Amino acid sequence: MSLRRLAPPDIQPASFAFNDDSEKRVAVEIAKYPPGRQASAVISLLWIGQEQDGWVTHPMIEAVGRRLGMPFIRVLEVATFYTMFNLHPVGKFHLQVCTTPPCMLRGSDDVVKACEKHIGHAQMAPTADGMLSWTEVECLGACTNAPVFQVGRDFYEDLDADSTVKLIEAFRKGQPLKAGSQTGRVSSEAAGGQNTLTDRAIYAPRPVATAPHNAGPALTDSEAKKPTQAASDREAPAQKPPGAAT
Repeated sequence: MSLRRLAPPDIQPASFAFNDDSEKRVAVEIAKYPPGRQASAVISLLWIGQEQDGWVTHPMIEAVGRRLGMPFIRVLEVATFYTMFNLHPVGKFHLQVCTTPPCMLRGSDDVVKACEKHIGHAQMAPTADGMLSWTEVECLGACTNAPVFQVGRDFYEDLDADSTVKLIEAFRKGQPLKAGSQTGRVSSEAAGGQNTLTDRAIYAPRPVATAPHNAGPALTDSEAKKPTQAASDREAPAQKPPGAAT
């Protein structure tokens, strides 16, 4: 567990307010919860604020608390617990590099080295032009396509040192490349291509079975929907009156 604190006061903005577009999203999120349960929207409101300003600020936490009727400390606890919230200013393109074991075994160390060389050694520190920053994060849940980093809502998968540098340069120019696999892998199939369920015949439509000649007349829709007697009822022994011979 890492220690997460808000950015120092000298870089905090003086105030925060949701803009018009964010206000519409805030109203939608709060309306999802019944009266008295609006605090459940705290993560959504912090996320909307972060997408608006790029990071979660002290005034933003205060504003979210006022909107949801929550003490400042309750909102602060949420903001500092989840690493999805940036507590410091980050670059326009913030690379969150997964370094948990599946990504590590597939070469995330090379991705990290590329970030250190081409963005900077300090994590969460934006470049001078404000375009880039990076940090290590816990599992992004895309192990099959490891190694992976996330930028905004997009995943960039099947990375190596060269593809990471190529992406960094594209981000720096404001021209990010296509998200997803950088090797052309389709979805999460095997790295060398699909190797199971390759017989296309199994996907062909199967002929519809016809009723035998002695099956009797077809049931109407209403007849087919009538409940039938359960097997346990049909096979249960008949009840006998008291004193009857067994």
